[in-house]
Amino acid sequence: MKEKTTLPTYGAGLVYVAVIVALTVAGIVLSVYVIPNGRFAFLWIPFAVVGSLLVVFGAYLWFAAVLKAKIDDGIKQNKLVKTGVYAFVRNPIYSAFLFVCTGALFIANNLWLLILPLVYWAYLTVLMKNTEEKWLLKTFGAEYEEYCEEVNRCIPWIPKKR
Repeated sequence: MKEKTTLPTYGAGLVYVAVIVALTVAGIVLSVYVIPNGRFAFLWIPFAVVGSLLVVFGAYLWFAAVLKAKIDDGIKQNKLVKTGVYAFVRNPIYSAFLFVCTGALFIANNLWLLILPLVYWAYLTVLMKNTEEKWLLKTFGAEYEEYCEEVNRCIPWIPKKR
């Protein structure tokens, strides 16, 4: 039997997205019915603005990673995509969901919920280190190691080298 030589198209992403969306929905429901004491009326407008900006930024990241950078083509061709949004963050699709879910938490206006983005980040870090980063390192070796040194895993940032 021939061993598969390309990366999986969806990777560990479906698990990550399902978990953080479920946590976000559960957190919002709990904040309404169980822990409403974390809501402050004076924070509603700033939280709504920040939350909306995070949702829009997350949607842009997803669009830039999936549609503009055509990540599926890179995976099918077994190429390491390092251009476009991938020059600023290694996992923009997962980061997009992190930003959208965090934005939803801000819009919910409950300070207790703001612990969840740290959980999302930690979960993403552990999941990526134990799945896709291992696959990519095995497939691309030194090229991927260099890419990791230059570009952040979860938060878009200016690359360390140019």
